[in-house]
Amino acid sequence: MNIVVALDSFKGCMTSSEANEAVRKELENRHDDVKCQVFSVSDGGEGFLQAMQPDDIFTCCVHDAMMRPTQAQWGVKNNFAIIEVAQAIGLDKIEPDLRNPLLATSYGVGEMMMDALSKGFRNFIVGLGGSAVSDCGLGLMKCLKTMSVARDNGSMVNIDDLLWLRELTVILASDVDNPLLGPHGAAAVFAPQKGASADMIRKLERRASTFSRMAAQHMGHDMSNKRGAGAAGGLGYAFMQFMNASVESGGELVIRMSGMDDAIKKADLVITGEGSADAQTLMGKLPSVVLHHAQAAHVPVILLTGCVQNEEALVTAGFSKVININKDYAVTDDMLLKETALARLARAAAELV
Repeated sequence: MNIVVALDSFKGCMTSSEANEAVRKELENRHDDVKCQVFSVSDGGEGFLQAMQPDDIFTCCVHDAMMRPTQAQWGVKNNFAIIEVAQAIGLDKIEPDLRNPLLATSYGVGEMMMDALSKGFRNFIVGLGGSAVSDCGLGLMKCLKTMSVARDNGSMVNIDDLLWLRELTVILASDVDNPLLGPHGAAAVFAPQKGASADMIRKLERRASTFSRMAAQHMGHDMSNKRGAGAAGGLGYAFMQFMNASVESGGELVIRMSGMDDAIKKADLVITGEGSADAQTLMGKLPSVVLHHAQAAHVPVILLTGCVQNEEALVTAGFSKVININKDYAVTDDMLLKETALARLARAAAELV
């Protein structure tokens, strides 16, 4: 029996790869005839690089969102440099009491791109999500403008002409639809999650408005209202405004480029999951993306979750089973501990086949 295992992270408990490994190990240890093919999944945020299953990985020295030295990894897949912005400027790299979106910068993402550019790459897939910044890509652009790279002809140039960046091919992996500005924009929606006060949000909005207005006047076009411009604290805007980047669903990109779609077509069963499943799951979240591809291949899908609401809607949408791994246990604080969650996930997986 061939099974594709592709669970999303259970936030606060376990990563996608940890959840997948727990399910795979339990199934293959208990059943000699079961062979699992495991795929980490990501919508463009944390874990995106691993989920893309790059052919090569490079490590570079960059700065985190508070301009402290750190290391970040980027990968190569099909002649694309794969950049996960959280590798450099992830929120989890910044201690809670030091988080300040007014000071946080995307400079480190520029350093990652510079490392890839110096190695000859001109095609990029950038996973947006999990960032600590809300700087509209100002740090990114500062880095790219002040550093030098080898152009295709081998000569060294200063990137002081931002129009040169439009020669790059950039695909943004994001499932965020928010624009840069306004009540649904980067500052209003995402900055509070990064430690912004109400006063900070007003200042961030003014900064973003000023930056986008000046860029539009200089370049003759304005991408601030485009879908996804507000992703990763406005990094989406910078990539679209200055590099003519396109946006694709992070989940769809991962499924297509990791080979998961082909694996699903050969599978007898698909197992997916996430920490909490409800009606929102069906609105483009990763398990629903996996479900869509499995349905196209006529392969049944089981959803594992730590909490479920509106199970009927999930089953109606096409999940053959929805299993709450905590259903037989009292609600306690330890249910969010990694060890507890992994054990319960494995126990639930053991009963699937």
